[in-house]
Amino acid sequence: MATVILARHGRTSANASGVLAGRTPGIRLDDVGTEQARTAAARLGGLSLAAAFTSPLERCKETSALLLAGTGLRAKVERGLNECDYGEWSGRKMRTLVKEDLWKVIQAHPAGVTFPGGESMAAMSARAVEAVRRCDAAVTAEHGDNAVFLAVAHGDIIKAILADALGMHLDAFQRIVVDPASLSVVRYTPKRSYVLATNSHEGSLAHLAAQTEKPDEKLGGGAGSTSRATP
Repeated sequence: MATVILARHGRTSANASGVLAGRTPGIRLDDVGTEQARTAAARLGGLSLAAAFTSPLERCKETSALLLAGTGLRAKVERGLNECDYGEWSGRKMRTLVKEDLWKVIQAHPAGVTFPGGESMAAMSARAVEAVRRCDAAVTAEHGDNAVFLAVAHGDIIKAILADALGMHLDAFQRIVVDPASLSVVRYTPKRSYVLATNSHEGSLAHLAAQTEKPDEKLGGGAGSTSRATP
């Protein structure tokens, strides 16, 4: 099966000001977020991506365009990667949301949370995992098991995908950190999934193009890659 690079969008003014943007339209990268995405793009140098997918929201489309600049590849919108629908919480300041009773439940038992007027976190997780696995199967069918593709999404979406890949219950996904413009890597196989990187900010990912070890044959961590390089 193929390997997916999960990229969170770069920083936005909503992130910087502590606002829960959700699906609010018009939220775009700020200057810091643009530079973050350009830095992340340099880490993909030397890597031929088979395909790319993005959340339909502006901040992810902008990030994907920066990540793919000069490659000739354009990200396809995948609605399964859309941000969680936070309903009535969307657009509100985080400092006020943390005072809500629901906040404590979100931290301890997210699998049981449904946002007022919005989506449940369980539904968010299910659609995100289904989307990335469906994209992975399609890329594998067209480009083969060694293909690498990009998926640009949001913090909670990527955390949910990583939790699934790690075999973790959704209630534990708050233990995973996914910063703006960070890159995480998952390789799917018929038997299980392998998390190759999480929340990474430095180093070239070009070695993913020359994967020689079979994950199912590793013991004690394996030999690793000999083609790693810094950007």
